Amino acid sequence: MANVRVRFCPSPTGNPHVGLVRTALFNWAFARHNEGTLVFRIEDTDAARDSEESYEQLLDSMRWLGFDWDEGPEIGGPHAPYRQSQRMDIYADVAAKLLDAGHAYRCYCSTEELDTRRDAARAAGKPSGYDGHCRDLSAERKAAYEAEGREPIVRFRMPDEAITFDDLVRGEITYLPENVPDYGIVRANGAPLYTLVNPVDDALMEITHVLRGEDLLSSTPRQIALYKALTELGIAKETPAFGHLPYVMGEGNKKLSKRDPESSLNLYRERGFLPEGLLNYLSLLGWSLAADRDIFSIDEMVAAFDVTDVNPNPARFDLKKCEAINADHIRMLDVKDFTERCAPWLRAPFAPWAPEDFDEAQWQAIAPHAQSRMKVLSEITDNVDFLFLPEPAVDEASWTKAMKEGSDALLRTAREKLEAADWTSPESLKEAVLAAGEEHGLKLGKAQAPVRVAVTGRTVGLPLFESLEILGKEKTLARVDAALERLAA
Repeated sequence: MANVRVRFCPSPTGNPHVGLVRTALFNWAFARHNEGTLVFRIEDTDAARDSEESYEQLLDSMRWLGFDWDEGPEIGGPHAPYRQSQRMDIYADVAAKLLDAGHAYRCYCSTEELDTRRDAARAAGKPSGYDGHCRDLSAERKAAYEAEGREPIVRFRMPDEAITFDDLVRGEITYLPENVPDYGIVRANGAPLYTLVNPVDDALMEITHVLRGEDLLSSTPRQIALYKALTELGIAKETPAFGHLPYVMGEGNKKLSKRDPESSLNLYRERGFLPEGLLNYLSLLGWSLAADRDIFSIDEMVAAFDVTDVNPNPARFDLKKCEAINADHIRMLDVKDFTERCAPWLRAPFAPWAPEDFDEAQWQAIAPHAQSRMKVLSEITDNVDFLFLPEPAVDEASWTKAMKEGSDALLRTAREKLEAADWTSPESLKEAVLAAGEEHGLKLGKAQAPVRVAVTGRTVGLPLFESLEILGKEKTLARVDAALERLAA
């Protein structure tokens, strides 16, 4: 596909949403698959909601996810600037040309008048959109309205004909004229609306494909009509192809909203999801590499991605599946990469141990055992804290579960056998605990539970005998002694 140009154009309002990330991913993958251009554009015309902090967060999120862009903030390009707040003169000029050519007109209707006429239309069983009251006002009527001090908005004049387009995801769609009334493009204070700035920017930046959320589908016929007008005026070269991506659903089959905790990209960063794991999962919300394959690299996705393969049906966000896929990607890392990515969770403020108690050699030794058992990187802290804390952080529920009647006798036997064991061999430590269990009529699973809680503080964790070897004989026996003292008390 030649000369593909797509855009990702978020508004800098609050934390990035995973649905927004899915849209960015599909646009980025489509551009890279077709050796095209990704334009990163910031839609920041809503001064009341936009913030510089959110803008910086967007850029940081794009970098963290591994998305590169060919035109946009910090890079520039032939269609700069790429922030709408810096393009107001452009929108004013286009609006004036649309008015002069008769593609738009000034509407003087007050909010109260609009509401009254809409209520009347609904009562009569008619469409309640704008009724075209100001479409063809006489010069005298306009003057009278202006004499009253009315400040008009600018409306785009929709054609009186059906609009049909071939959606890349959903196939052919037709909108009848009675369902797409004239719409506002400039507020009474002169501020341009999304309905104007978004298509104008797409036209001037020569966007060829618009891949966006299903929630924007109803605005497409309006934009197609506007594109036709912009083409007549020499502002646009062509109308782009549209593809509307399926909703991402949350609990109860409701659209995942910004209010849902699992929607926030920051949550996944803070929990230690890998970008490649999160993106692998998000790609499955409407697309698949193969029917029998859920795990793949971003490079493999790019090589195979075609927006026409996207399923139009809503996709449900499943946090457990997202975690499982992320766990697969953690296991796919080489150990050096894994240890480096865990680094933030081994330091303050996440690490509960003193910096001087952290032992790099012990960390390197335990890392391969931890890597195969983690869903997210933040779990590393609880998995390895027994190595670096002076005493284990005992989980009381684990203590109650493991320390049954007779646990003190078992621990004394286990201590004797561990003291005599070969501490250079996890297998020797396993045999010691197994032998202690046999003396008390217990299988290994039952016998090792009190030892694990005494040493690590929890019933669940990394492989016990490798953990004991890395912790060392002196600390292990001291913790068993401390557990015996607690049981005696």
